[in-house]
Amino acid sequence: MAIIPTVRCRNMRNSLAFYTGVLNFELVDGDDNLNDPSFSVLSRGGDRLILSSHRGDGKYGQAIVIETENVDEIFRTLCQRGLRTPGNPKSPVHEGPIDQSWGTREFYVDDPDGNTLRFTQW
Repeated sequence: MAIIPTVRCRNMRNSLAFYTGVLNFELVDGDDNLNDPSFSVLSRGGDRLILSSHRGDGKYGQAIVIETENVDEIFRTLCQRGLRTPGNPKSPVHEGPIDQSWGTREFYVDDPDGNTLRFTQW
């Protein structure tokens, strides 16, 4: 069984550019026409994620955990691909990987619609 999260987006073209261009996901399926509303199926490391601009599919502002074995390497790669940190000293986890008190190393990325992807290393 696979659990595939659906991430709500306002503009499919903008979201696809971010997820494929910056976060290194691959577009593997979805609507041929990217005019909104539409959906796209993305893959990264064998896992899938659905982007949807259909009303009722998900909510803006959700959080999704992405487990990885090397959070620092992923962060460096995403920065090389164009990831910009928000420059918010009140949210160090959005600025780069940090060690959390619960035993993980994490950094957070907000997509163009305010959804948060939490890259986590155990």
